[in-house]
Amino acid sequence: MAGSQRRRAARKAGPPAQHEAPATNGAGDARGGKKSGAAQVAEAATGVGITAELIDRLSPPPKLPKGGLRIVALGGIGEIGRNMTVFEMGAGSGANGPGDTGGRLLIIDCGVLFPEDQQPGVDLILPDFRYIEDRVAEIDAIVLTHGHEDHIGAVPFLLKLRPDIPVVGSKFTLALVAAKCREHRLRPRLIEVREGDRQSYGPFDCEFFAVNHSIPDALAVAVRTPAGLILHTGDIKLDQLPLDKRLTDLAGFSRLGDEGVDLFLVDSTNAEVPGFVTPEREIGGVLDTVIGKARQRVIVASFASHVHRIQQIVDVAHRHNRRICFVGRSMVRNMQIAQDLGYLHVPEGVEVDIDTAATLPDDRLVLITTGSQGEPLSALSRMARGEHRQINIRADDLVVLASSLIPGNENSVFAVVNGLAKRGATVITQASAKVHVSGHASAGELLYLYNAVRPSNAMPVHGEWRHLRANAALAEATGVPSDRIVLAEDGVTVDLIDGRARISGKVPVGFVYVDGNSVGDVGDSTLSDRLVLGEGGFISITVAVDEHTGRAVSRPQIAGRGFSDDPGALTEAADLVDKALEELANEGVTDAHRIAQGVRRVVGRWVAQTYRRRPMIVPTVLEVADDPDNP
Repeated sequence: MAGSQRRRAARKAGPPAQHEAPATNGAGDARGGKKSGAAQVAEAATGVGITAELIDRLSPPPKLPKGGLRIVALGGIGEIGRNMTVFEMGAGSGANGPGDTGGRLLIIDCGVLFPEDQQPGVDLILPDFRYIEDRVAEIDAIVLTHGHEDHIGAVPFLLKLRPDIPVVGSKFTLALVAAKCREHRLRPRLIEVREGDRQSYGPFDCEFFAVNHSIPDALAVAVRTPAGLILHTGDIKLDQLPLDKRLTDLAGFSRLGDEGVDLFLVDSTNAEVPGFVTPEREIGGVLDTVIGKARQRVIVASFASHVHRIQQIVDVAHRHNRRICFVGRSMVRNMQIAQDLGYLHVPEGVEVDIDTAATLPDDRLVLITTGSQGEPLSALSRMARGEHRQINIRADDLVVLASSLIPGNENSVFAVVNGLAKRGATVITQASAKVHVSGHASAGELLYLYNAVRPSNAMPVHGEWRHLRANAALAEATGVPSDRIVLAEDGVTVDLIDGRARISGKVPVGFVYVDGNSVGDVGDSTLSDRLVLGEGGFISITVAVDEHTGRAVSRPQIAGRGFSDDPGALTEAADLVDKALEELANEGVTDAHRIAQGVRRVVGRWVAQTYRRRPMIVPTVLEVADDPDNP
């Protein structure tokens, strides 16, 4: 039977019949022995019926057998952001010739996640490299699907573990990576590919396909391995009238379907949204109306990588005899790269610098800025706070947020909108005009993808759990058996063996926080302390006690920060501490730690009852020795 016929038959047949040899995935006894408890849990976790309870019960995965493929996300599944997927071939894959016995790794994407309000002081959140940090010599390549921060932002941090890892991507993607690496004083080994190219990296035979997204040069990647053929969509949509005339390669996907796709990894971001995404070109008409009617200065905020959106803004501004000015470090950098590579076309004389912009009449200017997600240090956020050195928001300004509201950024965006409105600006958002369309496929488009590819196994990726489940339902609706749909999250290992994809275990994966120059030194406990400080303030209590008797030798010193403006607010607390110290001494307590704990409990109880707050309470106990010269 031909390969494509065999795989299509396997998809229709569903799970193996009773008489077929059981696939063990390395977790059971291939000779028919009883499966271990860990193997039984892993088997139960495979399919659409997976729950958090089953995931929590997963054990570390068994050794990957020769010729098997393991896939594990170190970020990006169960969340939107910090996308990083590791493909691992078992030992003896033959990557370096017939005698090769070492396992090999291929990484698809390596991005960052931006912090939420509950993560104060954090600049970026990285994928957790623990699973691979002792195996970086086994990495054959980092393959990048496109140039968004949530797919490339962590590349410099991984290259610091091994600077010579080949970084593979399209021209625009690699230009953004190179600029980012220069900031980290790295010179990456870049390998440029384009749609239609096919290259091998160790045992991973990669073929690249054009896909639509909200950034130029996005790619899907098909990975052929001894274990089977895997297709990863990257971020994808099916815009039938793309501005760059670069269609998602459905014909190529269908060809892969004929060959037989063993595992299909599919973007889940918009799986809950019915129908089809509006074409990007329709935004142009809305922007033309908004900017054409304006009689004042126009400020448009957009993602700094959305070249097609910015091209439309430039075209509209030029049509209405306005100059444009790029504002914000990443916007200026990315648009210069886009112009240098020919992805953005700005007519001569249309672009001006920020100093020249200040001299132009308001009705002859469009500022294109960063800050559409309310990033605190972005140009638009600083304008909204009145802190931008060169641009002051005026009462007649028109501000257009030409982007979606990413979940988790609501408070930041609303703060910016309110700050702009407070200064008199008129703000237009997606809620009031069609100034944004998504870069991710909706349900109707995903159905097209599944029907074109006809995979034997499917694995939703790039989304929160609600998105993953919606995507799984679409896969099942097109004929993928429910037990061949793998729902996983970060750290869950998925093994592809003998044409079947199954969950095999779980490896430790957490958040890695970048705080200034610190990487990984800030943990959840530190963030919890910061939240407590921010919400409840800080109370410091210093007591001096006799080291032998435990009795106080002076009045407790209590100070608060961020707790109350009333200088007498803590007087009652000092009296309670005095009383507590006396009671502890009467009980014979002299241990400094026990005294500190007693003081913390007393003050904490008093604050909770009196103020209904929970500040951070830090007691310090000073043990004072007897002075023989001063009885």
